[in-house]
Amino acid sequence: MKEALLAVAKVFQNPLFYWIFILIIFTGIRRIKQERKHFGIKINDLFSEWSHTWLLTIGFGLILSAFMLGVGVVFTYETMFVLSIVTIVLSIHGKPTWLSATYTVGLTYIIMLIAPLALPYQEVISPDLIEEVNFTAIALLVALFLMIESVLLRTMHGNESFVSLGTSARGGRIGQHHLQKISIIPFFLLVPHGLITPFASFWPYISIGEENYSLLLFPFVLGFNHVVRSSLPQEGAKYIGKWVGLLSVLVLAIVIGSIYVPFLSAVAILASIIGREFILYKFRVHEKHALPYFSEQSTGMMVLTVIPQSRADRLGIVVGETIAKVNGKEIKTSADFYYYLQESNAFFKLDVLDKNGEVRFIQSALYEGDHHELGIIFVEEKHSMVASVASEN
Repeated sequence: MKEALLAVAKVFQNPLFYWIFILIIFTGIRRIKQERKHFGIKINDLFSEWSHTWLLTIGFGLILSAFMLGVGVVFTYETMFVLSIVTIVLSIHGKPTWLSATYTVGLTYIIMLIAPLALPYQEVISPDLIEEVNFTAIALLVALFLMIESVLLRTMHGNESFVSLGTSARGGRIGQHHLQKISIIPFFLLVPHGLITPFASFWPYISIGEENYSLLLFPFVLGFNHVVRSSLPQEGAKYIGKWVGLLSVLVLAIVIGSIYVPFLSAVAILASIIGREFILYKFRVHEKHALPYFSEQSTGMMVLTVIPQSRADRLGIVVGETIAKVNGKEIKTSADFYYYLQESNAFFKLDVLDKNGEVRFIQSALYEGDHHELGIIFVEEKHSMVASVASEN
């Protein structure tokens, strides 16, 4: 218990711990500015990039801690410090684009690999600062966090993404979804020179030759940002997540081989970087040439997104559905939607089509204080899309 408390206390000495909060706030502010620019309103709250992930990430952290401590994977303080600095540098622009473990942990591996060659030629940092490095353990982190990234992507729902406006190849206005998350995965790991002593012949299995170890709680930051234009956001997320998951299995297989052939850890890092970039390249090419999913239609209005906790959200209207009729009358523009919605002061009825074209009916009373626009965002020309619940938000 004492060792665990000391490990938690050490997290406050890590600059990454404080940077996480700055990053989340800065990312939220940037996104809200974009929402106001494109739609005239704030759609999601400041902490939305993080708020829908913490239950999953705490679970991941517990599983990861149990695995790392059970197997006895050991890191040096210097490795985790470099990882913290690399994470801060790669996210300093306020976007989570480069927060995949492929980049943060991969770059850390490269720095730790070349540092012993560079340190003797400078006088600022002592050449003895970076001791023997556990490269297999670093590569293992990449594989494990790629698996976690895959799960986070594949479990995303349609209303968890963030929207913006784009332009099609023909110059028309289209909607696009940003699969954007910042997840904090706190996990315990072993570092040399502590109070814990080996308790079994196999433990620690992946070590750096030390006999005593201590615990360290490390707040790993995992993020991503992918733009989906040609499909529902959850479908795009599952597609990317599937390939990231397959990549993680490949990297893990190479890492296991590196236990016996050490240079394979470098192959694992290289495979993760090339594989991750190839997945992103193929996805971007597909999105560029495919027809946009969220665009203006001749009949009905497609739901680009629904404002959280709005009336539409409570009624179960979801991204990608089409509002075909309001109170029995067909609509073609958002102006039609709002006009027919207000014709009856007591209740309203919506004919909603799902992605398969099947219709379902939504009926509800209009209560005093409800915003007439329900909280639905449609795809229309810029600044004609103010469809919010400003009074509720």
